[in-house]
Amino acid sequence: MRLGSSSLAALGGEPVRRDTWPAWPRSDRSTEETVTKVLRSERWTISGPCTHDLPFERRFAEAFADFHGVPYCVPTVNGSSALVIALEALGIGPGQEVLVPGLTWVACASAVTRIGAVPVLVDVDPQTLCISAEAAKRAITPSTSAIMLVHLYCMLADIDQFLELSTSAGIPLIEDCSHAHGATWRGCKVGTFGTIGVFSMQQTKVLTSGEGGATITSDPELYDRLQQLRADGRRYSAERIPGAPELALVGDVQGHNYCLSELHAAVLLNRLPFLEHENETRRKNATLLTRRLRPLEGIQPLHETSSEIRPALYRYCIRFDLSSLGGASIENVAAALSAELGISVSTIYDPLNQNRLFHPGRSTRNSGSEDRRRSHDPACFTLPVATAARREVITIPHNALLGGLAEIEDIGNAVEKVLLCRNDLANLS
Repeated sequence: MRLGSSSLAALGGEPVRRDTWPAWPRSDRSTEETVTKVLRSERWTISGPCTHDLPFERRFAEAFADFHGVPYCVPTVNGSSALVIALEALGIGPGQEVLVPGLTWVACASAVTRIGAVPVLVDVDPQTLCISAEAAKRAITPSTSAIMLVHLYCMLADIDQFLELSTSAGIPLIEDCSHAHGATWRGCKVGTFGTIGVFSMQQTKVLTSGEGGATITSDPELYDRLQQLRADGRRYSAERIPGAPELALVGDVQGHNYCLSELHAAVLLNRLPFLEHENETRRKNATLLTRRLRPLEGIQPLHETSSEIRPALYRYCIRFDLSSLGGASIENVAAALSAELGISVSTIYDPLNQNRLFHPGRSTRNSGSEDRRRSHDPACFTLPVATAARREVITIPHNALLGGLAEIEDIGNAVEKVLLCRNDLANLS
């Protein structure tokens, strides 16, 4: 076992790893050829006129729906807009409440405030870091109109419990799979259990075009609304005539321009066939890493893979027992591991009740009455499990799991070295 020098790399010691990591995002010659085809096509957006060829946006929508085994997909410009149209398609608006995990990316809650609804922050399960079904059940009120179920980092929320809760309460599920493209629960892909599944294709995601998003559903009426909501009240034309608009004017709902460009759609269509193999590589390496880390005292890998639960491993999570680290913070641990590995090891998100990016009261949308401002104040929610997890958990990016045994051993060695040098961690600024 090679641990580098006996002192931490962040304090001038020899790092565990100097080699580069598998690159992300990935592309190859076929990706470049696909993008070039778009550039030369004189068709860069779905809102342009029809050509003889089916646009990449529609081709990706069909492929992504087929990948999930559902009939419908509506691509969007990013994951945030996908969340917005999912909420609006369900008829959610001012005065209504949406249960949102207190530990997730800020867009999950800010999408709710963008439509005037109230995000009710719900604490998470300590083992999965995903929204707790018991806490969600306690948070339901007569104003609750949807539950946002977010699969976070390297784990999946308990879909069985939330399906039971959704059915018993008569409240739809919006399933946010932005960290879980291609993950499966009991043999079915996530995103297909909720009334609407939502995805982000931002650069760090396991399927990416830099920016992008999508919604999927099996409901034809929701599909029609989702199309119009993302294209200013327009939907795909029933008949494609070269030179005529690709999108027909409908106007059943007030939509927005959230259309995915042809360039982004082409990249997604090209990279989608690689997703399953890349996910399997991550799962295999995550299993090896968990096996490597479990004997170490003072840590707990937050990773579970079985025949029924197959995550996508957006980020691999490790919980540290800080009481044994000489007063060091989780930021110290993340900084030490980053220096040892030459990769960005980070803490988890700040809980939304204390997240500097989530201040709905500062938005002009919430500039009404004092009661309205209070109802949107995230500080009124207590999230003890999420708060504790923020002090204890670090995450490793998914491209570190796209290598082989050498990469896994380096991660294990780095964690072991940081534990051995625990008395020096507090010296990191």
